[in-house]
Amino acid sequence: MHDVIIDDRPVPLAVRDHGGRGTPVLLLHGLGGTLLHWDAVAPLLTDAHRVVAMDLRGHGLSGDGPWDWEAVLDDVQAVIGHFNLEAPVLVGHSLGGMIAVRWALRHPDGPGIVNLDGLRSAETAPRHYAGLEQDELAALLTEMKAIFDAQAEAMARPLTEAAAAMHPQRSLRTTDEGAYVRPDAALASRLRYDPHFQDSVAAVADIRCPALFVLATENLPGLPPRVGDLMAAQRAGIRRDLLTLAADRPHLRVLDLPASHNMVAEQPGQIAEAVLSLT
Repeated sequence: MHDVIIDDRPVPLAVRDHGGRGTPVLLLHGLGGTLLHWDAVAPLLTDAHRVVAMDLRGHGLSGDGPWDWEAVLDDVQAVIGHFNLEAPVLVGHSLGGMIAVRWALRHPDGPGIVNLDGLRSAETAPRHYAGLEQDELAALLTEMKAIFDAQAEAMARPLTEAAAAMHPQRSLRTTDEGAYVRPDAALASRLRYDPHFQDSVAAVADIRCPALFVLATENLPGLPPRVGDLMAAQRAGIRRDLLTLAADRPHLRVLDLPASHNMVAEQPGQIAEAVLSLT
């Protein structure tokens, strides 16, 4: 295992090469994560695969750059080219899964993708939730907006010393004013209202390569009950819409995993098994 910075491009990219032999696999973390996210999963794959993980732009030790999906796919291509990874399988969690969907659209003849609970943001259109009365849904979405608004305001301020200590050093940007979490507030805001971030399910209909979608079945631990109700409705909406798309597309598979959105940390062994089942 060794770390590399690819710095011959506008946005430098931090990459961890886990080694291994076989079909290459490129691992993409979620919003606010880093390549460290995969340290428990990667060793479970290296007997069958060459495994590489990267920090997305605006995250970890990678550089900053405008969030444009095509530019992000070019970042992915730069990593593939640097390591001479021929036709890798992309495995993405959360935001990384949304990138993997777009990668599949760009590479319809590729070996495939694994999307780990990366199809819709928590804050999406009302029609994307299932199982709640409209009045209750509207109230819960108002509460969710307030939570995200407060988070956005907090991200624009330096972290307290105690809060900074809860984050890996790799996830922080330190200035004279203090430590800030990466990605910064501007990138998070850009993604928050991005249509593909709010809903990647619609794009799945155009995927032609093999794709495995792993869906969480449980709430994140510690969620307030009302937020938990909204997240259950969000998961139900994803499952409803994804299963409809997959019904007549045998190259699309759906797997329910008894885990929360934090599935990579909670179930690294089952995540590895899911990846191996595609490849």
